[in-house]
Amino acid sequence: MPLGMRVLVRMLAGEERTDAGLYLPAGAKEAQDEAMFGEVVEVARDRPTSEEVAENVSGVPHGAKVLFRKDAGVRVPWDDKLRLLDVKDVLATVEELTDEDAH
Repeated sequence: MPLGMRVLVRMLAGEERTDAGLYLPAGAKEAQDEAMFGEVVEVARDRPTSEEVAENVSGVPHGAKVLFRKDAGVRVPWDDKLRLLDVKDVLATVEELTDEDAH
């Protein structure tokens, strides 16, 4: 569980093609992006040792899709897809729309 005003984010894979339809090799997409996209998998709580359901004090909802700078946070050593972020490094929460929602 994150301590302080932090959230644990699992990075989500981006599109592996360019707008022109060319496939990008692994890592190329991340190299050109300024921001990363991920899902919040754990949030800071007010009572980390309590058996009761503790209140989320991070201000970022559990399960939210978030946008953050690619150089922000700390990578988790045992899982390259996890990153521990300060709440101040979360640039935005993102809602994904389906084609039906967009019309």
